[in-house]
Amino acid sequence: MKAKIKVLLLGLVLLFPLLAQSEILAMLNYESKPKVTPRREGIAIIDVDPKSTNFKKILADIPLPPDLVAHHIFYNKHATKAYLTSLGSNPLQVMNMKQFPYRLKTINVPDCKVAEDIVFSNDDKTWYLTCMGSSNVIVGDAKADKPIKTITAPISKSNTTFISYPHGIGLNDEIDRIIVSSTVRPSDLGDPGETVTVIEASSGNVLSTHKLSDKPSPSGVAPVEAVFVPGANPAMAYISVMFGGTLWSATWDNGSKSFKFQQVYDFNKDKQGVVLEVTYNDKHDRMYVTTAKPGHLNIFDISQPAQPKLIKAIPTAGGAHHVVLSPDEHYAFVQNSILNLPEMDDGSISVIDLEKLEKVASIDTLKEQGLNPNCIVLLPEWHHDPAH
Repeated sequence: MKAKIKVLLLGLVLLFPLLAQSEILAMLNYESKPKVTPRREGIAIIDVDPKSTNFKKILADIPLPPDLVAHHIFYNKHATKAYLTSLGSNPLQVMNMKQFPYRLKTINVPDCKVAEDIVFSNDDKTWYLTCMGSSNVIVGDAKADKPIKTITAPISKSNTTFISYPHGIGLNDEIDRIIVSSTVRPSDLGDPGETVTVIEASSGNVLSTHKLSDKPSPSGVAPVEAVFVPGANPAMAYISVMFGGTLWSATWDNGSKSFKFQQVYDFNKDKQGVVLEVTYNDKHDRMYVTTAKPGHLNIFDISQPAQPKLIKAIPTAGGAHHVVLSPDEHYAFVQNSILNLPEMDDGSISVIDLEKLEKVASIDTLKEQGLNPNCIVLLPEWHHDPAH
């Protein structure tokens, strides 16, 4: 009898993987392509797991106002709230991720126009929001979700410190520093910057501005994202330089209490342009960098941080932008679209097998409806990204 029970239990154990439904749920804010009318915006929840029976299916769809121009989604450190930045009306909104159905609540930030990126302190008490249209950084109370300070500096580039068209923002609590990138004029993507600005996080004092190009000014290289490597000692951030086609590092020097900036990779030699997102794996020995034109996911070995080594550049689709990793880091999911720009508005999501180092699937669900995803994050159950 005991032998029969053991056989039965063994059979159930072997059968369980077949009965359990695999899924990885992603949240994507989207907008209609330029020629699609009427204009449409929303947030879709899609199963992106290639092994799931619901693969590629939209499981929920949250409509948004058509004039919002929703841009990015960011979680706080505990992934209990999701913040939606927008280029149009209502620059900042928040969702309580513990309450379903999800509902957006507008945060009043009168000093902010064209909200871009937001980062959070390690204790989740404070957020910092870049406002590309008003050339400032808003400091907010992350519990009450209200602004408490506006950080600004003269925009005149004859000064040694300034904040101009701030886009990317990296925060390191341990050294009390923020790095903000100067990108482009939001109205027409003109007047591209060439610098990053260093701010003391605790005081909001603007400390210094640094050029990320060896070309004569104005070089127009447009630094875009600044992302610290979690746990790096000394503290270190990588900075993607959008129009310059390069990757730079910022390494902290404890003695001088300042950063050393240097170029560490040139994508131009690989015939890749429009360098965008930077993220890392959990061990922080791999870095993933997207380039939008023609569209690649670049995988780097950063076991020696000062000398990142390209492992492979994997073609995705035009507009490769945000990238997230599955919890087991078997897959990377790349959202392919940036601002509905020509040749960078494919609208698909590329599924990359990080073991085979190849693209294994394309999720065209939104694309087939004339929609472009602007950002991708995994729902909190699957989310893991200490760098953002």
